[in-house]
Amino acid sequence: MQPIIKPSSELRKNYNSIAEICRKSKAPVFLTRNGEGDTVIMDLETYSRREEELALAARLLTAERERLSGTGGVSIDEFERNMRAAIDEGAKHGRE
Repeated sequence: MQPIIKPSSELRKNYNSIAEICRKSKAPVFLTRNGEGDTVIMDLETYSRREEELALAARLLTAERERLSGTGGVSIDEFERNMRAAIDEGAKHGRE
């Protein structure tokens, strides 16, 4: 994907058009100042999605490190017991 690059003065002059580019492209817009990279902006939906993806990647990386080192994790039997307990607890609260 080709980056979208705009001078920072464009933001001051045409905020609405820059915001529309962010929403339509679902990509960050790179702003320059005096020809140098300065700031990156994106619409809130794209930002939120990227933050969720980064958080998930961090959790997966932690889990993989724990798996490789032999720490963390649970056995299949322990997982099954935990899931049954959670389902039972949820069912109990659903009836109250």
